[in-house]
Amino acid sequence: THIKFSGKKSRIMFDRRVDDWIESSPLIFLAYYDDGYSVEVQVNPEFESSEISLEIAKKYATIIGRIPNSLRVNVETVWIHKGMKPFGGGNNNLLIHTDWSEKYYESQGILEEAFIHEAAHTSLDELYLNDLEWKNAQRVDCQFISFYALENSLREDVAESYLAYFAVRYASKRISKKMINTIENTMPERIKFFDKQKQNIYPFISSSND
Repeated sequence: THIKFSGKKSRIMFDRRVDDWIESSPLIFLAYYDDGYSVEVQVNPEFESSEISLEIAKKYATIIGRIPNSLRVNVETVWIHKGMKPFGGGNNNLLIHTDWSEKYYESQGILEEAFIHEAAHTSLDELYLNDLEWKNAQRVDCQFISFYALENSLREDVAESYLAYFAVRYASKRISKKMINTIENTMPERIKFFDKQKQNIYPFISSSND
């Protein structure tokens, strides 16, 4: 990942702390990846210095670069704020609140998983949410991989299911046999659905048991 500072520019950003769009002048960093993709990282000017903003931009841009190509394809911008609010996906964007990241994701070692979930919203929701084959897979499975997916089946099931699918197909050595069995037994039709899609997981290195 190569990061380049591009100045301080006017941007419209979403901030969960006010639950609304804000006009701001974030520090802009351009992140370039070796598979040809680039993303504009917008860092809220509330951080203490440009050096700290650069380190924050590097930190998150590097991790975003590790998630599969197929999930980064629609990510054009990243918004980074302070605050104890959850991440977000959609709007061709990934939304980051750094205090929440440190307390809930980094402390549990699940930051990459959080980005896979949110990037699935950004790059997969539009493709699959209204897809008849996807809806049929949901109907046939008749179960959900998490309570979050169950309670928000129209909005969260693609992202929750893809994360579980990705774990089984490409990172199975990192999860327990029991978890693998649970995923395979809960969403077999969704797994078949994702298997049929074009999955470019570069630069992720598969750690499958297969």
